[in-house]
Amino acid sequence: MCYPRVEISLDKIRNNTSKIVYLCHENGISVVGVTKVFCANDEIVKVMIRGGIDIIGDSRIENLKRLKSYKLPKLLLRLPMISEAREVVKYADISLNSEIDTIKILSKEAIRIAKKHNIILMIDLGDLREGIFHETLIYKTVEKILLLDSINLIGIGTNLTCYGGVLPDKNNLKRLISIKENIQEKYKLDIKIVSGGNSSSIHLLKKSEMPKGINQLRVGEAIVLGRETAYGNPIQHTYQDALILKCEIIELQNKPSKPIGVIGIDAFGNKPLFEDNGIRKRAICAIGKQDIYHKDIIPIDKNIEIIGSSSDHLILDVTNCKKKYKVGSKVEFKMTYGGALSVFTSKYVKKIYV
Repeated sequence: MCYPRVEISLDKIRNNTSKIVYLCHENGISVVGVTKVFCANDEIVKVMIRGGIDIIGDSRIENLKRLKSYKLPKLLLRLPMISEAREVVKYADISLNSEIDTIKILSKEAIRIAKKHNIILMIDLGDLREGIFHETLIYKTVEKILLLDSINLIGIGTNLTCYGGVLPDKNNLKRLISIKENIQEKYKLDIKIVSGGNSSSIHLLKKSEMPKGINQLRVGEAIVLGRETAYGNPIQHTYQDALILKCEIIELQNKPSKPIGVIGIDAFGNKPLFEDNGIRKRAICAIGKQDIYHKDIIPIDKNIEIIGSSSDHLILDVTNCKKKYKVGSKVEFKMTYGGALSVFTSKYVKKIYV
């Protein structure tokens, strides 16, 4: 038994996938199953496919390269780097784009291997991450794309919530649909895909407020953690514990709650602040910031208080716990999306299927 470990319930992930896919499909929306949070782990990809996803989406071309044997279309979620254009065209069927210089290079690489490359043009609706912000520039970019022989403009899309926290709503998504209609009318194009964001758009489906015309969502967190990301609410009939982090206690002692001596900066360049709460029972677990940031984990034992962490140590206050922890005991946590991303990226956290 190796720790720290993340225990993965494939049955729960499949359930979550099928519930999200059903919700989207009954509203005419296809599902891009986002695999980046678990580094495109094959076992999880397989159950997402069995759950009914329509497209595999990942932000790293390295992951799509490993998934080349799967028959579903592959979508590169992060805007392509020019330096990786050759591999993008080879291993991704579709990519999200906002820069015409990059699209021109993709076209050249597509010509080189006698292949058409599909793109979704990203529009910034105010979240200020990727996408063309000024509407006049959108149409100028479309005009330049139409001059490229090996690029198919198959859709437009947007990203919301991830950076600026801007929530998808009827107004901003209707604007996306309006831009799509203008492009179709102006250039006589058939824009097949209107990609209306990520798991933060799920709440609109639950409230029957998704504008008609949005026909694709890129879904990761709603599948693996069972919650929408606009308000962080659980999604009905899904599991929120498909991923559980388990860590082992390596020290358990009564110690002061405030360090003794002159306090300088810690190992990460921050000057910590402490409250003096007297002597407390403190547990140290064998996991640290190299694996996951302590603010991205939620103890299942609600009487545990997370005090902090260093590179390799997680420090907990277990004074008020009814369970009698000891050295060697295991502590369980749920995780945020960022936390799950961290532990799957860390080679020091074992991945176990249950």
